[in-house]
Amino acid sequence: MIQTPYLLFLGDAPDPLAAKVAQGIRDWRPENCVGQFRMEGCKADLGLPDMTLAEGIAAGAKTLVIGVANRGGKIGQTWKKVLVAALEEGLDLASGLHNLLRDEPDLAAVAQATGRALHDVRVPEVEYPIANGVKRRGKRVLAVGTDCSVGKMYTTLALDAAMRERGMKSTFRATGQTGILITGDGIPLDAVVADFMAGAVEWLTPDNDPDHWDVIEGQGSLHHVSFSGVSLALIHGGQPDALILCHEPTRAHMRGLPDYTLPTLEQVRDMALPLAQVANPACRVVGVSINTQHMGATEAARCCAEIEDRMGLPTVDPFRHGAGRLAEALAAL
Repeated sequence: MIQTPYLLFLGDAPDPLAAKVAQGIRDWRPENCVGQFRMEGCKADLGLPDMTLAEGIAAGAKTLVIGVANRGGKIGQTWKKVLVAALEEGLDLASGLHNLLRDEPDLAAVAQATGRALHDVRVPEVEYPIANGVKRRGKRVLAVGTDCSVGKMYTTLALDAAMRERGMKSTFRATGQTGILITGDGIPLDAVVADFMAGAVEWLTPDNDPDHWDVIEGQGSLHHVSFSGVSLALIHGGQPDALILCHEPTRAHMRGLPDYTLPTLEQVRDMALPLAQVANPACRVVGVSINTQHMGATEAARCCAEIEDRMGLPTVDPFRHGAGRLAEALAAL
């Protein structure tokens, strides 16, 4: 188990979105966060107290969590001095990067010498099966997006909370490193061998009560040429009964792909739904989630209203406005 509370390491994140792992933990488990550690040039700020390692330890921190999700998931060489010092001063390290802590000889040596733990949450711990497509009992909803990092995890976390408040049977199913760090359970889907990704999603969302909903965290985007494979594995392995479309309307281009514009919500609907109906012919699109973090309140309300009128689907920013209307759409199925 990863010891809490955390000191969140933002490193030299070039923009706020690069610190999305730390931001997710901050937003959904604030009681586990004592502060943030930022290096020179860091462009992200969680609004937590800036702390040195010693200050974090004095505030009760047990683990330094690498809260940066850079392209390729690499441990920055400029971070090493801080990470080594954290181990030497008595903190464990936790990371969701592809580049594993345990594979860094210097970190592994210091951890062994100091008796500290290295937690790599992006490591599959189960021999997942190949997907068989057999229909499972229970219900499932999946978030699909126009791009990476548009709010699929926030949507499903907020939806799960809203469903529980209404007395619905619901379980959030984490499929990425941030969700796992927040909830303590899930699968690191993008680290699973490709042939077994859909099977891993089947394993994560097993038979359940007929009125129980698995709320599946989405990943990537079918329209993102770098990360479409993980999206399709979720669609087929999840066998969703319902899809929620997720969008961030202020994006100028796809995340990390300056030559690619975002698809429309209609394009995502028209691509994702037929693919979902391969595994579950009864699947429906039930709502739209809009990430309005870069909008004022009036602009956000106007944007959601315009999309709802255009799409004919309940449209909200679930983090800003609550996910109650999305929960009601699922309850009506």
